[in-house]
This record gives sequence, structure tokens and C-alpha cells, in this order.
Amino acid sequence: MSPRYHQILGIRFFAGTAQEAIARICESGGFLVAPSAPGMVRLCDDERYRRAMLAADLAVPDSGLMVLVWRLLRREKIQRVSGLKYLKQLLATWKGEGTPEIFWVLPGESAREKLLDWSRREPFAVKIDNCYLAPRYGREIEDRHLLALLEQRRPAHVLVAIGSGPQEKLAHYIIERLGYRPAVHCIGAALGFITGDQIAIPDWADRFYLGWLVRFLAQPRLFAPRVLMALKLPALIFKYRERLPLMRQGIAQSVDSMFGGS
Repeated sequence: MSPRYHQILGIRFFAGTAQEAIARICESGGFLVAPSAPGMVRLCDDERYRRAMLAADLAVPDSGLMVLVWRLLRREKIQRVSGLKYLKQLLATWKGEGTPEIFWVLPGESAREKLLDWSRREPFAVKIDNCYLAPRYGREIEDRHLLALLEQRRPAHVLVAIGSGPQEKLAHYIIERLGYRPAVHCIGAALGFITGDQIAIPDWADRFYLGWLVRFLAQPRLFAPRVLMALKLPALIFKYRERLPLMRQGIAQSVDSMFGGS
């Protein structure tokens, strides 16, 4: 049977469980996204991000705000799959089956150190040579060095953990240009929640859509702009519903630099 989807703002969200999403993307390859509320708002402002989201092979409904608004508007219950839940299930799957070849795209040295420390505690095999420290990307993504590394090593899986916006565009760039088709998982800050590079999100907070509040209370100055961005989402959904929103004309602001985390 064909899988069921929910279409919101032009994006087709997978209606299955985290385990089903993992099975699908691992079987077909391509790239999976889990857009946050600020990410969904960015559909109106960033043409390259918009193209990447529409090209994604699988999208899971990470945003609790989106899920709640859609339930109020359509009386339709969506099974939320947070980026954190997805990543935990993905890691558990790999532990059960034996760790495959994984390539990690990370935001910086601290993230790499925390990942390696975490891998030694688990234990979970992480090769330092498979940890790539991504540069600070602009609105347009190009990274030939990363492409060359992936072509040389051909990992089955690429985990992109550099934050919402750049990571989806990078995944799109990778899949369009590689000579083979790995499974690319855009998991944003979720990796940092597990390794300790970001503040930990308790399971209860993730379950009740309160991960954003935990992060806001820990770093209010950093997350206040993202919360304000997210608050634009309900009006956007009420206006466009299933349809892809129109691009706002004349907007040149660098939303990637303001809202780089997921």
C-alpha cells in the first residue's frame, strides 16, 4: 500500500512512525528533512531553501506548533515525529543491526569532540575521519570538498547536523551531485541534545511539544528571535493550508544567519 501523507504549505509530510520513515529513506536513499516552525516560515523568504524542501524525498512533522494548528484547522490528527525522536530511533536501529558506514557533517570542533566522547561512552563506532566540520554557509550552498570526500568514501548514511536552513540546502546539493544515492538525514540540533553539545531535552518535554521552551529558558537571547519567527506560522497555515505559500517580494534579509539552529 502507498504511504499516507499530510500536505501542509506545499510540503508532503509522512504520516507514519519514526521507524517507518527510517525504513523508507534507508531503502530508497535520498534526503529526509524534519523542518521546525521557523523553517516552515522560511518557505516565504528563501527560494533555495524552498526548492530544497520541495525536492526532499521524505519530510517528517517535527513542529509541534504546526501539528497543533493543523489539528485545530482541519480536525486532523498528525502523528508528530520530532527530529530528536527520529534520531534516537535511527541510532537504536543501527545499534541493533550493527553500525553501518556513517559520515557526520557537524557545525564545529565542539560538536565533533562531544560526538567522539559520546561514542566512547555508548559505545558507538564513530570514525574521526568521517567527521566533517562544515564551513559557515551563505544563502547559496556549494561545498566541493565535501562532495569529493563522499565520493571517495561512499558512506551508506550522511547525518547533517548543522541546523535548519543550511542543512536542507546542503542535503539537496549533495543528492543532486553525488554519483551514488546515500540516505541523508537532516537532524539539526538533535544530535547535540544526545551528545551534550546542546542542552538536553527530556523525553517528557519532547513528547509534549515543549523542547523549544527548554531551549528558550536555557538561552533566551539566542532563541527569542526564533520563537518570534515561529509565531508567524499559524497565520501562514490558516492562509495557505495545503498550498505552497507565495514568496515575499523584496526580502533580502539573511534568515540563515539569524535562525541557523533547528
